Amino acid sequence: MTAAGFPTSLVAHYGYLGLALLVGVESFGVPAPGETAIILGAGYAAHGHLAIVGVAVTAFLAAVIGDSIGYLIGRTGGRRLILRHGRYVRLTPDRFARLETVMSRHGPKLVAVARFVEGLRQFNGLIAGATGMPWRRFVAYNALGAAAWVAVWATAGYVAGDHIRAVVADLHRFQWYLLAAVALAALAYAGWRLTRRLSRPE
Repeated sequence: MTAAGFPTSLVAHYGYLGLALLVGVESFGVPAPGETAIILGAGYAAHGHLAIVGVAVTAFLAAVIGDSIGYLIGRTGGRRLILRHGRYVRLTPDRFARLETVMSRHGPKLVAVARFVEGLRQFNGLIAGATGMPWRRFVAYNALGAAAWVAVWATAGYVAGDHIRAVVADLHRFQWYLLAAVALAALAYAGWRLTRRLSRPE
């Protein structure tokens, strides 16, 4: 079975359970095709095999619960783990300190948009927990981001209908475009902030 065929088989055979499994495990850090699973589930709903409301609710709950598990892991031992072994993934104590500063200033916004960014999506909860974001704040903004994320991909899969295979095949290519757009937006914002700072009178 190919990597692309695995989520198709899981969702086709186990329906909501397969969808919940893929989205849930991806949300607390295990590499899994969560977005693909939502698109597939919505595609099956378009053909009457599942209910689109059931797909959306299942994916939303799995995402929030999975991220919450990641948060608890990060809160209970993630900081120690990162400080001890983070250097192996280029997350040194200095970089982690900077990450804590960023999260203290922009944590809610990052949590809300993390679902749409590959890499951040998988470690969103872990990072929030390890950097000490308050639980209630994390849950609120994580739920907001998860709702938007599920709505986008469930709508895409449902509208795609018969073209679902083509959508799944192109998903990863479009993810790189999205990452590039986010990076460019971040650079533009940083440049704007720097220009404003330099233009202020002494």
